[in-house]
This record gives sequence, structure tokens and C-alpha cells, in this order.
Amino acid sequence: MLILKLINESFIFALQAIVANKVRTFLSLLGITIGIFLVIAVLTIFDSMEIAIRNSIQQLGSNVLFIQKWPWGGGGGEYPWWKYMKRPEPKLQDLREIQRRSLASEASAFMFEVRRTVKYGSNSMDNISILGVSHDFDQVMPFDIAEGRYFTLQESQSGGNVAIIGANVAENLFGGLPALGREIKIFGNKVLVIGITKKEGEDMFGSSSDYQVKLPVNFARRYIDLESVGTTVLVKAKPNVSNEELKDEMVGIMRSVRKLKPKAEDDFAINETDIISREFDAFFGAIAAIGWFVGGFSLLVGGFGIANIMFVSVKERTNQIGIQMSLGAKKFFILLQFLFEAVFLSLFGGIIGLLIIYLLVLLSQAFPFQLVLTFSNIVLGTSVSILIGLIAGIVPSYGASRLDPVEAMRSNF
Repeated sequence: MLILKLINESFIFALQAIVANKVRTFLSLLGITIGIFLVIAVLTIFDSMEIAIRNSIQQLGSNVLFIQKWPWGGGGGEYPWWKYMKRPEPKLQDLREIQRRSLASEASAFMFEVRRTVKYGSNSMDNISILGVSHDFDQVMPFDIAEGRYFTLQESQSGGNVAIIGANVAENLFGGLPALGREIKIFGNKVLVIGITKKEGEDMFGSSSDYQVKLPVNFARRYIDLESVGTTVLVKAKPNVSNEELKDEMVGIMRSVRKLKPKAEDDFAINETDIISREFDAFFGAIAAIGWFVGGFSLLVGGFGIANIMFVSVKERTNQIGIQMSLGAKKFFILLQFLFEAVFLSLFGGIIGLLIIYLLVLLSQAFPFQLVLTFSNIVLGTSVSILIGLIAGIVPSYGASRLDPVEAMRSNF
């Protein structure tokens, strides 16, 4: 009951301080409001970016390994670039050996990407992503087909002139006409459209299957020298197999296929999405530190503002404190009374800052990049506000609790 009484009285006193001294309270709380806004705004923006980026990375497959010529992120350390240059590109033969020998993989596929012009009649689209993929590509990197179907095994093996096109490619080339069953031109040759992928928009990296055309690799390789483009073998782990287990198996198979001697270095890279995640972890950590650094100054100013309000409040109510003590109020009661008041004042400023961020989150729903105010950031903003109130209010509250009752009642402030 005592705690509830303290909270109730402190809340009333805090409201009275805000109402009676509007300008002073506004200016003092402005620092807390700006500080909480800056810190949580930075964290909200970059948490939202991180969520979006991780979702984009997740689409690559957390349990998928990418066997390539070049390692992601530079391979770590100072590895001479010319050694990478000498490496061979992954081949279809590598894929076949992996499919024959691997026990830890659920599915594997081969792919490469080039940029070309795609035409239909007088309509054309430049710089379209052309993916040459092997038959099991959809098992490793699943995607939704809105209309039509995927390649048959016969089409993949024989290199049939068939294509699965992105939603935007279909819209721009055919202008609303049915795309299925029509022929487009790629590499100067006619290709039959058998499928259209579901529209998904761009991810955080600016890529989208909406502007892609997928072809059987055995068809595309007739017009593209696979030695001159970056190729990839994608391997998906079985449900109960970890990436490390799959990676160890892939290293053994690839070294055997490449006939590397025991002491020879690997002439291939095995990449995974975790590498990208680690790179972004360091980036977001640095940005968060900047946000705390900038917001920290505003929080410091706001803390001094709260302390100033409390010193003035103690001075104005010195006579009242003396009366409370003469009626039997304990020192800790006086201390907690003013300390709760400081916390409430600081919390008001923090809540205002959070409300401003919430309004920005609501407005961002109309933008391509949507902000997300996470529960953890709400808790963080509230906790920091309370902490600032405690720190700023402890000295004036302690001073109020140490006043002499007789001298306090004589005060004529």
C-alpha cells in the first residue's frame, strides 16, 4: 500500500510540475525526448534494415552451400588474388560427381548468370538476368510459379528451348497478353515460355526474380562459354545434416574430383549465407554504436534537465517536506517520493520519443522500405528513460530526505 501511495503521489506531483511549469518542463524533457528518439530511431531503422537483409539472405537458403571459384568476403586474411584467378570455374562434371558421391546432400544443382536482351516482336528488354540452371535447381532454391510449370526432366537433359520468365518480363514484353505458349528471343533464338514466376518485388540487394529468365543450362551453354562466366554448384543439406558436415563432405569430394594432392591448397571456395550475415553483423554493430554516441549527448542534457527540475521542486516544496517529516514521514518515504517523480518525468519524455518513432513506423508503411518498431526497442527506450530518471533524481531526492524538519518548516520559499 505504501509503494502504491508513493507511486500515486509521485505521479500527481509530476503532472503538477508539468502543468505548473510548462515551458521549463518542456525544455527539460526535450533532451530526454530527443535522446530516446535518436537512439531508438537509429536502432529501429537499422533493425528494420537488418530484418529485411536477413530475410533476403534467408531466401538464398541457410542450409545451402555455394561451390564457386571466388570466396565471399575476400576469403579472410591476405590471400593473393592471383591465386583465385588461376582457379577453374565449377563444371557440370563437378555437379554430376557430387550427385553420385554425396550422402549428406538432399539436392544439388548447377547455375550461371549472364545479362542479355530479351525480345518479343517489337518489344525488348535490355540487361535482363538470364539464369542457366540444371534440373534440380527448384529443389535447392525453391520459387513460386504463378502460371505454367517447371522444366521437365527431358527438357533439362536435352536442352529444350523453353523458358520460365519473371512477372515483370511478362508484363513488359507482352503488355497484358497471355505469355504462356508464346515465343521470345534470347541469344537470337526463339524460346517457348512455359512458366511465369510469382511477382515478389526487389530484395534489399536490389535483385528480383521478376526480371529473370530461367533456361535449361544445356540449352544456354550452346551460346555461352561456361569457362568465361561465373558458375556455381549449389548443394542443399539433408534435414538432419549441419552445414559443417556437408561442407566437410563437399571439400573431400571436390578435392577428389580435382585430383588435388594432400598438401595442395583447395582450388575452389565453399560459401554459405552465414558469411554474409557476419559481414553485416559488424556493420550494424558499428552503426548502433554511432546511434548511442549521438543519442547519448541528448540523454546527458536531458538528465541534467530532469535533475534541474527536481532541485527546483525540492526547493519549492521544502516547507511541505518539513510538515511531512513532522507528521512521521520517514526519510526513505521522502527519498522515494521525489525519486519516483524524477522517474515519471523522464518516462514522459521517453514515451513522447517512442510515440514519434511509432508515427514514423506507421508512415513508412506507404514506402518501399518499411520500418519495424520491435518490442525489444520499446523495452530498451522505456528502460533507458527510467534509468536516466533514477540517475538524475537520486541526488536531489537524497538531499530532500536529509533535510532537517524544523528548518524545512521555517522555509518561506
